[in-house]
Amino acid sequence: MVVGVVAGVAVAAVAAVIGLFKLMWRVAEPNEALIISGSNHKTEGLEAGMGFRIVTGRGTLVLPGVQAVRKLSLDLNETELHVDCVTHQGIPLKVRGVVIFKVGDDFVSIANAGRRFLDQQKLMSERVHNVFAGHLRSIVGGLTVEDMIRDREKLTGQTRAACGTEMEKLGLIVDSLQIHEIEDPTGYIQNLAMPHAAAVQRDARIAQAEANRLATEAEQQSFARMAEATRDSEILQAGYQAERDKAAAKARQAGPLADAGARQEVVVQETRVAELEAHRREQQLQADVRKPADAKAYEKRTLAEAERDARISGAEAKARETELAAAAEATRVKTAAGAEAEATKARGAAMAASTRATGEAEAAAAQARGLAEAEAAKAKGLAEAEAIKARAAALAENQEAVVAQQLAENWPEIVKAGASAFGNVDNMVVLNGADGMADMFAKALTMGGTGLGLARQLLASMNQNGQHVNGTSLNGVAAPPAQKVPVQE
Repeated sequence: MVVGVVAGVAVAAVAAVIGLFKLMWRVAEPNEALIISGSNHKTEGLEAGMGFRIVTGRGTLVLPGVQAVRKLSLDLNETELHVDCVTHQGIPLKVRGVVIFKVGDDFVSIANAGRRFLDQQKLMSERVHNVFAGHLRSIVGGLTVEDMIRDREKLTGQTRAACGTEMEKLGLIVDSLQIHEIEDPTGYIQNLAMPHAAAVQRDARIAQAEANRLATEAEQQSFARMAEATRDSEILQAGYQAERDKAAAKARQAGPLADAGARQEVVVQETRVAELEAHRREQQLQADVRKPADAKAYEKRTLAEAERDARISGAEAKARETELAAAAEATRVKTAAGAEAEATKARGAAMAASTRATGEAEAAAAQARGLAEAEAAKAKGLAEAEAIKARAAALAENQEAVVAQQLAENWPEIVKAGASAFGNVDNMVVLNGADGMADMFAKALTMGGTGLGLARQLLASMNQNGQHVNGTSLNGVAAPPAQKVPVQE
């Protein structure tokens, strides 16, 4: 129970503190200023010892019973100006306008306005009207009506400048000053405008007369253009009628012309069909005749070239075989001759060793060997003489056989010489296919046969001076080389 009492007391104390705080805390609205009197705090921009403090846009604590708080409005205020004035010319005028003003936002202006209008804020517009009315009468008294009408901004500027100092002392600033109307009870302004109005009226009448004249001229020109248009229309109608008549005549002729055109189109189409048919036949002939013929010709040409290449390859192989056989025969003969020479050398060495072994038999053997050598030399000379004689007789009796033998021995060189006839040929045209190629090779090879006549002539001359066909003399002297017969390509 005691705890509950304590809690209630605490809550009451908090509520009392909050209520007291709300009572003491004051906040200035954006459009007002709080003036707190009974405080010795110095406010920025103000003199010390003024006895009040100004707060704007924030909150502050106020001690009830010790300090007093009052509000000064910073809203806009408006006052109507209705001032009776007399111009520099002595003409009475009534000036109608409006002044929009407010308390300044700085602390100095708020302090000045607070001292003067804190309890009389409703009378602020009347005070401002009196200030502006006095200055406006003074300024209008120094101006003419013409100046006021022509340069109203000058009147406004001078009035604001004249009231500026006094408004600053009152803590007020002027946001706007507008002169709405200048009333003229005497009609001076109206009379002032009459010459201008008369001139304007005159200019208006002149303008109206000029406009009437121009309108009359325009009407006459319009009538002339109407007549011209009527004429042009009639001319055009006549032309259109002529064109209609011409079109009607063409329409009457359109039927025969259309028939003729249709027949012409038929002829053109038939001609095109005939051309297409001829082209189709040409293409058919190309496909049925020319291309198969080209294919057959290509086949024959390919086969002929293959057969030619086969024959050439066979001839080359045969020539190579003959050349290899001749080389093998030459090697065999050379080997046999070397073996015979070695055997003879060995026998001579054996005989020399036997002679040294037996001194007595050496002399006899030497004598016998000398006699044997003499006999052998004699026999060899006789044999060579008999061979030469037999060969000469054989040449005399059968020259062609001897030449044939020589040709057979030199056949590889003859084949090579015949084939060299084609060595410098770049392009060759054969008219009879593979047969023509074979005939050409045969003729090239038989060109070497022309040497047969030469060989016969050589044999005839050899019978007289002892020379041999193969280039060796019957007496062992080398003969000059045979001439090469040129081969015509």
